[in-house]
Amino acid sequence: MRIILNLLWIIFGGFFSALGWILAGCFWCITIIGIPIGLQCFKLSSLSFNPFGKEVYYEGGAVSFLVNVLWFLISGVELALANFLLGCILCITIIGIPWGKQFFKIAKLALAPFGAVVERVHYL
Repeated sequence: MRIILNLLWIIFGGFFSALGWILAGCFWCITIIGIPIGLQCFKLSSLSFNPFGKEVYYEGGAVSFLVNVLWFLISGVELALANFLLGCILCITIIGIPWGKQFFKIAKLALAPFGAVVERVHYL
């Protein structure tokens, strides 16, 4: 079931969400100082390609907070707003609610991605 949901996710806008993360990663990798931030963007683009079956947990410290503030001011608002709007559009219909919830999860992650841990959830 998770495979089918992830395939439909790519069709219903997940590709554009992942593309946004990849473009943000390329933008950050232009400078040497931004390379660690860009690599985190590339890791999170994989979550945007297949979000079903994965949960996000937050473990952060002082360094994560400082990088999140910098991220929020430069790239976070745009990614979060785009994912939030796509989630709202999909939640208009009852069928689109599961995909809309995934867009909201990624929008929350786009506001503060550093210190976040993505884990695969195993259901029995």
